[in-house]
Amino acid sequence: MTATWIREIRHAFRAPGNLAALLALLVLSAVAVTAGVLEVQRQEARIAGIAARQAEDVGAISRWVSREGDGGNAAYYTFHPTWDPPSDLAFAALGVRDIAPYILRVRALGLEAQLYEGEVTNPEIAQPGRFDFAFVAVYLAPLFVILLLHDLFAGEREAGRLAVLQVAAVRPAGLWRARVGVRGLALFMALIAPFLVGAAVSGTTPLRTLTVVAFVGAYLAVWISLATLVARLARVTTTAAMTLCAIWLVLAVISPALAHLAINRAVPVRQGQELSIIHRDAVHRAWDIPKAATMDPFFRSHPEWASTAPVTTPFHWKWYFAFHQVADESVAGLARSYDAGVLKRVTLSEGVGHVLPGAGLQLALHRLAASDPRAQLDYRQDIRGFHAQLRRYYYPYIFNEQPFREPEFAAAPAFAPTPRNPPPPLSQLLALLALTGLMIAIIRRIRLKL
Repeated sequence: MTATWIREIRHAFRAPGNLAALLALLVLSAVAVTAGVLEVQRQEARIAGIAARQAEDVGAISRWVSREGDGGNAAYYTFHPTWDPPSDLAFAALGVRDIAPYILRVRALGLEAQLYEGEVTNPEIAQPGRFDFAFVAVYLAPLFVILLLHDLFAGEREAGRLAVLQVAAVRPAGLWRARVGVRGLALFMALIAPFLVGAAVSGTTPLRTLTVVAFVGAYLAVWISLATLVARLARVTTTAAMTLCAIWLVLAVISPALAHLAINRAVPVRQGQELSIIHRDAVHRAWDIPKAATMDPFFRSHPEWASTAPVTTPFHWKWYFAFHQVADESVAGLARSYDAGVLKRVTLSEGVGHVLPGAGLQLALHRLAASDPRAQLDYRQDIRGFHAQLRRYYYPYIFNEQPFREPEFAAAPAFAPTPRNPPPPLSQLLALLALTGLMIAIIRRIRLKL
């Protein structure tokens, strides 16, 4: 058995085309990992620079506000930064971090319009995204599997060697297992080696690294078994290649795209920008209605301020901040519906991932990297919690008209991101393994035609 594997290693690497394909996959994977690492470092640098810029901004505002000590001015003009730090695996699968904001500065004013200045993208389970390791693994690696395995049997048949190989081999099945195994392992190492380097550079935990290795290995096993099955059935190499390319197009591009359209149609979600417009209309409307129409709903939800002095002047900060909060409360149901719709789309997409291996791997990598829509919605919940802290801090100075000076600026709440360590989506891994096992069982039942 060892001699067979050694012979097949020599046979596989003797062909210049095989070496070129493996080198190309290695280079593509390395470029993708490098691009991901650099992007994560850029994001981390921007987050690290927040403190210095925030101190500069607050210093300028505090010197001006402290002259009169107006808490309304402090709350209105002070922006407070929030951020969503990339995980130790984000370099491999950037997901929505490429298009959704990971830094957002908020004020104690109405939050919903501020949140939806950057839209959360619904899960694009099918569309090729940024060129990162996940893109190479999901979309490009199967093409290299096809390139190395499509002529596994038909190539030997066309060269007139198939019958000789079958007769000469002590165990023909062992010969073909070695041939497939050598090519499959070579492809796997070319794809995964740059990822392991990137994981080491990024400080990815060993468990998360091994989890990604397991997912990528299972996904490659699906395509290797599929390519072997088609190669075993095809009589001509061109037929095998064209059939496999057609399958790749259907499984990796067309079917996920159709599933994405079907999910969006089945679960309509109002866009965040639309919600932001509704919120702003509520804010602008408050200028044209009696102040009691604003203050009464606010006091119902904030009875602790109902005993403060009534607003008798044309403008007062307590009225201004009250109608911003009432506007937030007026669209709270829409915001919950929006989040629920996005989560439902994610859940349906995960179901599609159990059937379509490429979608399953992409969703799994984004979940592991905390760069999927779930993670972005979690970040928004962190912002909502922080915004509530800001309001609780500023309201006494606004409603009780307490002086607000430089020490109060220093005591303002500071944002602290919630660490994200999502569990591995094991159901996606089991689906990949089950699909591989099914195709291997079919291969064993098909008799090789000489």
